[in-house]
Amino acid sequence: MSEKKAIAVLTSGGDAPGMNAAVRAVARAALCKGLRVIGVHRGYNGLLNGDVFEMNLRSVSDIIHRGGTILYTARSEEYNTPEGVKKAAATCRELGVVGVVVIGGDGSFRGARDLTGQGILCVGIPGTIDNDIACSEYTVGFDTAMNTAMEMIDRIRDTAQSHDRCSVIEVMGRRCGDIALQTGIAVGATAILVPEKKFDLEKDVIPRMIATQKTGKKHFIVIVAEGVGNSADIAKYIERRTGVETRLTVLGHVQRGGMPTLRDRVVASAMGYKAVELLNQGIGNRVVAMNNGKIVDYDITEALNMERVFDEELYNIALDISI
Repeated sequence: MSEKKAIAVLTSGGDAPGMNAAVRAVARAALCKGLRVIGVHRGYNGLLNGDVFEMNLRSVSDIIHRGGTILYTARSEEYNTPEGVKKAAATCRELGVVGVVVIGGDGSFRGARDLTGQGILCVGIPGTIDNDIACSEYTVGFDTAMNTAMEMIDRIRDTAQSHDRCSVIEVMGRRCGDIALQTGIAVGATAILVPEKKFDLEKDVIPRMIATQKTGKKHFIVIVAEGVGNSADIAKYIERRTGVETRLTVLGHVQRGGMPTLRDRVVASAMGYKAVELLNQGIGNRVVAMNNGKIVDYDITEALNMERVFDEELYNIALDISI
């Protein structure tokens, strides 16, 4: 085994466009600093099962534009036990790994904190399309997911207009309505339903549709975040109350895939570089984040205890202009 210090990189939880750009940045930055780089397949499972490989500069060639993650991703029940964490730490020591870059969401960061507790420094990078990491105003994959949803909804609107229909479109976001909110504004949705705001169809959707009908509008787009409730029931209720033929489209995992946008590639690259800088300085138990457009870092526990702030101002803008 080389005497050079090594860092490992893994992707965990749901995949997000831009993860590959982050992996590439981590590998290139570390190698340029004279560190060895170990790629870990399938998240924490790879550390438990020894599913790892030595990376070089060419290991990450031609991946910056690819969706998904070349390291694959998975969730691990075994790792979520004290014995599992100790086993993963032992694997790191056997490989000469002193630090791990973990690309994922809150659950992945809790795993990173546990591993740091076993003496392996860890730095997290927020990679999730939902933009639901409280410590960071932006997460890798968010922009691509929104652009994908916007393109799909624009296509749906064409047929909704042709048939004078209402299209209820469910986008991803169980706890966070950011995709729904920003995509809804971008496509001119009549109504946007998000988990952060209580809603009443009789107050928040039906009157808006009726009011716009009186001004000549004949087709409608209603955006629903998946965490809101049963989108099929919402579509049926709208049709029953308005008499407008209503169709439901669930965009689903199409939002996870595809080539990452410029923003996701750049942000992922900057975050990956920052993570390597921290580990190279012997600093762990941190989460890389974006604050006021700048790349910063927080203690993992502090980051996990933060409460996400919903953009009320943007939501009110959506209400005023979607008429």
